Amino acid sequence: MWLFLAFISALLLGSYEVFKKVSLKDNAVIPVIFVSILFSCLTLLPFLLLSRFSSTILQNSIFFVPSVNFHAHILFVLKAIIVLTSWLFAYFALKHLPLSLASPIKATQPVWTVIGAVLIFSEKLNAYQVAGVALTLVSFFMFSFVGKKEGISFKTNKWFWFIILATLTGALSGLYDKYLMNRYDVMSVQVYYTFYQAIIMGLITIFLWVPTRKKTTAFKFKWSIFWISFFLVTADFVYFYALTLPNSMISVVSTIRRSGVIVPFLYGAIIMRDKNIKLKVIDLIGVLVGMFLLYLGSK
Repeated sequence: MWLFLAFISALLLGSYEVFKKVSLKDNAVIPVIFVSILFSCLTLLPFLLLSRFSSTILQNSIFFVPSVNFHAHILFVLKAIIVLTSWLFAYFALKHLPLSLASPIKATQPVWTVIGAVLIFSEKLNAYQVAGVALTLVSFFMFSFVGKKEGISFKTNKWFWFIILATLTGALSGLYDKYLMNRYDVMSVQVYYTFYQAIIMGLITIFLWVPTRKKTTAFKFKWSIFWISFFLVTADFVYFYALTLPNSMISVVSTIRRSGVIVPFLYGAIIMRDKNIKLKVIDLIGVLVGMFLLYLGSK
């Protein structure tokens, strides 16, 4: 069951990447992130209110939001900071890099998550899973090298380094998720950390973007920003829930989750007409084979 949920989360996450690219076109990055988080808060707020003021509607359901202590709130604030750090780097990079390049580079994130999961959580992979993870990660790295053919210098292009930093902080977030899921309810983590994201991002918007907004790209509201929120909230809930199931493995779930790169890849190839698609298709086949090996190893 957790493996199936990981694939569902991957599909939703891929759709989220597409709507990010659409929303960022000729738009200011910081307010796009802030508004999308506000939509996420509005989506999750009814669950929190019903959990607090009605003892029967959501009780004993997967949507109930339990109360947590002060220590948990501190941990959720840290989660919000880690995720926002990754997002800020990723959004800026995505705005300036081709979609079929930026998303696959971000998808190399599982290599660091796998290393961390093995070292920290002592997770062990069987032969199929080792082969699947290895092939998938090699394919992800090969995607990155295609960028050289598109005139992007990895040594001097700051947006490339932004996506690398986004990848590393994203991997840290994945490992931290496993720690939180072993201690707190799924909905508590998702609801509270999203609200803390809104507070932190609101401060960033007020103090960093507002004073310079007339000198930078203007903000234009697009309904695609709402879909960023919808697909992210849904993908995260499915992801968090998968990690709570017996025998779930963060290394496998994180790798499968990044296979959602297929969705923005196709969008970039068909709609945006990105370059070097034939070379990227070869790498994409490697990803698909890797996903199948992961499936065989988890049956």
